[in-house]
Amino acid sequence: MNAIYLHQVARRLRMAGVPLAPRLLVRAVRLIFSSVLPVEAEIGKGTWLGHGGLGVVIHPESRIGSGCLIAHQVTIGGRSGKVGAPWIGDGVLVAAGAKVLGPIRIGDGAVVGANAVVLHDVAPGDVVAGIPARSLHRRSSTAADAFRKNMAAHFGVDSAAGGA
Repeated sequence: MNAIYLHQVARRLRMAGVPLAPRLLVRAVRLIFSSVLPVEAEIGKGTWLGHGGLGVVIHPESRIGSGCLIAHQVTIGGRSGKVGAPWIGDGVLVAAGAKVLGPIRIGDGAVVGANAVVLHDVAPGDVVAGIPARSLHRRSSTAADAFRKNMAAHFGVDSAAGGA
């Protein structure tokens, strides 16, 4: 059992109109995993939270695509003075401690480096790092294939939907 599993159960219960159980599951995720995963946040199929989701904070309006890997201590949230929350594409890797902030889009197959602070859109397949995050290079198709194979081998996640 991990935070993403409990989030999925809470989301299904909420969509079925169950009033109290989703809130209790969200509270359980917060207590057990020190994570904030509101039921309003859309998290795609096959997305995996590293280390069970320890310390992950996701904005209620955020949308995370399928086949992503979100490492521990990641914040995907809003930004003061801006309306909206991040949308993350399919097959994206967000490394440990990264902050993805504001109404931005992370393209399919992108990689966000550890402890990066992303404040602007990231193109599909781009690799970003730093504070503030800036593009390092675009991933080659060979690197994208290796990433998909590792996701499948280690997590059982098929991120084939993610771009190169």
